[in-house]
Amino acid sequence: MSADNSHNLLYFESPSMRELYECMDKWQAANGKRLLSVCVQQDKERFCCIALSNPTEVIITGVDGYKAQVSGYGSLHVASYVR
Repeated sequence: MSADNSHNLLYFESPSMRELYECMDKWQAANGKRLLSVCVQQDKERFCCIALSNPTEVIITGVDGYKAQVSGYGSLHVASYVR
């Protein structure tokens, strides 16, 4: 994954929805990122998608500013912080 994640606008296009899905799925697997939002439209004979990736610079912190622990299930552990 690139260290520069300030550019999170993505564009995909394919001749079919299935191929568009496969292209986007491969991108996610290769980059290890989630897509925050997607917009799929048909442009003539092609299916196009403009997407925003989820920026990795977002860090959940506690009120003291230290990074909060988040479980694999997305639960926030308020009492424990990484220092």
